[in-house]
Amino acid sequence: MSGNNDESASRPNLTAEQWAQAALDAMALGGLEAVAVEPLARRLGVTKGSFYWHFANRDALVHAALHLWEKGETDDMIAGVEEEPDPYERIVKLFKRGNSSYRAGRLYLALAAASDDPRVAQVVKRVSARRLAYLYKCYLALGLSERDAKLWSTFAYATFIGNQQVHRDAPDEFPAGAEFREYFKLMLRTLIPRPRSTDPDHPHVVHLHGVGE
Repeated sequence: MSGNNDESASRPNLTAEQWAQAALDAMALGGLEAVAVEPLARRLGVTKGSFYWHFANRDALVHAALHLWEKGETDDMIAGVEEEPDPYERIVKLFKRGNSSYRAGRLYLALAAASDDPRVAQVVKRVSARRLAYLYKCYLALGLSERDAKLWSTFAYATFIGNQQVHRDAPDEFPAGAEFREYFKLMLRTLIPRPRSTDPDHPHVVHLHGVGE
């Protein structure tokens, strides 16, 4: 009877999404293997009854956490910048978002490192594909040809992933404060091409310094 009371008391403490978010926090710190029910319950200050109210087992929690991460890194990310009418500013917002969270970078790298798990591999692949596709769309909107938009969007995404890797592996070497602001300006100058001239016969194709030359 007392066990049932404990379980009932724990039910309203946390939502399924809060458990999933806690699982993502654990992944960011210790990888996929860090997701364990008892340590998470202790960290959250609830009983295991709270977990089993929402999930049948650990696998169900991992699935929910991956779904939450995928949504945040694709649909929510795109919705946060899509209303910006200027494609240049959309890309700037994407870069700012991508460099604003150390935890987000660690989490991506932790999931990428766990890609031998088929569940994780599929989600990471989908997230990367969606990110690249949206960047490609933004570079097309700048006026680049399909070929050049593909090259620039891949270059930008590779730089984004590289930043996360350096920030994790050599944090003392990664720019911070005023130095990071200068570094970010350099990123913008390097990763977002500026138009040189527009071909009057093809008004939607922008010729750029250094592209195709």
